[in-house]
This record gives sequence, structure tokens and C-alpha cells, in this order.
Amino acid sequence: MFARFLEKRIQEKIGSGKAIVLTGARQVGKTTLINHILDGLEFLFLDADDPTIRTILANPNTEEIRTILADHKIVFIDEAQRIPGIGLTLKIITDQFKNVQLFVSGSSSFDLGNVLNEPLTGRKWEYELFPVSWEEYEDKMGYVKSVQQLDNRLLYGFYPEVINNQGKEKETLKNLVNSYLYRDLLAFSDIRRPEVLEKLLQALALQMGSEVNYNELSKIVGINKLTVQKYIEILEKGYIIFKLNSFSRNLRNEIKQNRKIYFYDNGIRNMIIGNFNPLDLRVDKGALWENFLVSERRKQNLYKDTFSKMYFWRTTQQQEIDFVEESNGQIAGYEFKWKSRKSASPQKFIKTYQAQISLINKENFRDFVKIT
Repeated sequence: MFARFLEKRIQEKIGSGKAIVLTGARQVGKTTLINHILDGLEFLFLDADDPTIRTILANPNTEEIRTILADHKIVFIDEAQRIPGIGLTLKIITDQFKNVQLFVSGSSSFDLGNVLNEPLTGRKWEYELFPVSWEEYEDKMGYVKSVQQLDNRLLYGFYPEVINNQGKEKETLKNLVNSYLYRDLLAFSDIRRPEVLEKLLQALALQMGSEVNYNELSKIVGINKLTVQKYIEILEKGYIIFKLNSFSRNLRNEIKQNRKIYFYDNGIRNMIIGNFNPLDLRVDKGALWENFLVSERRKQNLYKDTFSKMYFWRTTQQQEIDFVEESNGQIAGYEFKWKSRKSASPQKFIKTYQAQISLINKENFRDFVKIT
């Protein structure tokens, strides 16, 4: 097991009188983490993947809940998004059973986010768990072995099961994508044409790290622009992709409306396009490097509550900066290079925003993906 950064933060909230909610994609380690936190303690485990548990927890009244909980002081409901009306059930537990510490996990923010936000307003601590971060990986594997494995991590990603099945990465990723990714997306959304979702995912994977145009995507996939937008929102809620918007403040010729799409995990992206060729044989190694850096930075910013805002920057004259971060009123730009090539930084950006531009390559990337 990998020690997860969120463990200490969650432990500090135990006994606070609020539910602890942990969301994230399937197989990122949510159940493992909560079980580890509760190791040695007596608790009631309710697995909502079990149809019987779903039936029992679907809209019970207070007395029925009292019978279910019995004398347990700690209750862990796993995959809670599968239970109809779970939001009201959790509200009753937190309001009527003050001595019960409630843990809740969910594999996506589809239904869980919708049904919990209003009933549990002011009654929950909510955290998002992602695939293993570089910091967590290095803490377990050590500096030397981690750096030696960098190429593999760019190809196969950071899902715990993938890391722990060395030599079987492709098979493990195939199972993750087919059994969990598509199943959850189709189960918790109103997508009725799986082949369209697959085609859109492939198009996004091939454009990873590039600016995407919804009109162009609609032509590629064969659906209208509004449907493309809806499907992309579903992929975001399913913790498959996330967006970076363009940074624009003062300059007339800045690109203002475009966005880039990144994947939370390189391995999932590579499985979608079916390409695990070595980096030296790939034309997309720059995109893989950029996706790795941006996704790791996102994990760090969310885990450590930096409140930093993440963007990219480009002008109509094709001046661009790969990654822009605004933190505490300061603006910083970053250029990503797999090879240690130094390129000229846009002086207009530097002067306008009093910004520093840093080059991130294989020699110095650890400082970028490990915020202290």
C-alpha cells in the first residue's frame, strides 16, 4: 500500500461531528485508504455494490436506520452513489446519531455530488482522491528507483493496481478502462451510445495537451456541439479528464475562450488509444510529459489547498506558455521540455504580468510536482 497524503488530513477530522466523504475514480484506493485509517477499530462496513445493502439503505426511516447501525460508533458506506436517496439517509445519520462517525466513499461526482451537497451542507468534510501522486510514489519507492521508473510511469500511469502489477500493466489498464471507466460513465449518466463516448475519448486522447475546439470535435465524433460539451462534462465528473482555460487579463491579442484537455492518468489515456510504445519511438512524448506534469501539479494544488489557479497562455501571434499559475496574486509561467532545450520566453507576458518563466525538464521536475 502507498501512504496517501490525505490520510493525516482525514484522521484529523475524525470525531468532528461531520461525515467524511471521499470521492474519486474507481480503483484509485479510496476503500483501501479508509480501511487503513480504521484499521484496528470496530466499524460497520456497508458495501453499496451489494444489492442487498442498496435495498436496505434506500430511503429508510430513522428507526430503520437505528436498527441498521445498532451499537456501531463508526460506519463506512462504500460506493454510496449507487444507493437511491442516499443524501437524505446520510443527513438523518449525521443529525440524529451524533455519536456516529460516518465515512462515505463514491466513485464519481455524478450522483454523489448532486445528492449530498444540499442534504449535507455544513455536515461533511469532502476530499478527492486521485491516482498515486509522484510524491507518494517517491516516498514509497525511494528517489533512485522512482526516477529509474519515470519512463514507465509516463506510459502506464499511477493507478495503484497498475503499479503493483509490474509486467502486467497493459492487462490491468485494459480491465480498468473496460470494467470500470466505461461502466461508471454509462451507469451514472444518460449516455445512450457507448460508441460515441469511445470515439470522443479517442479524439480527446489524441489532442491531449492541445487546444480543443468543440465544433471540430462535433464533426470528428458526429454529434452536435452541445452534446460534445455535455459528454466532456460527464468525463470531468467521472475523473477521467480535466480542463485548463486560457489566461487573459490585459493584452488585446490574448486567446480568451479556448481550453486544453488533460487526462488524470497517462496510463488510461494510452490505453484509450492503444499505444504503449517506448518513449523513444513516440511522436507524442512531449504531450505525455506535459500531461504528467500538469496532472501532478493539479494533485498537489488540490491536496495541499494552495488555492492556486491553473491556466495556459497564447496569443493570436502564436506566442505561448505551456502552463500559467496564479497564486497569492503572483503569476508564474512554466515551459515543459522533455529534452533540456531552452527556448525564448515571450517578453510581452513577462513584462505585462511581472511574471517569471521557468523551464521544467527531467533534471528539475521534482520541485514542480512536489509543492512544499
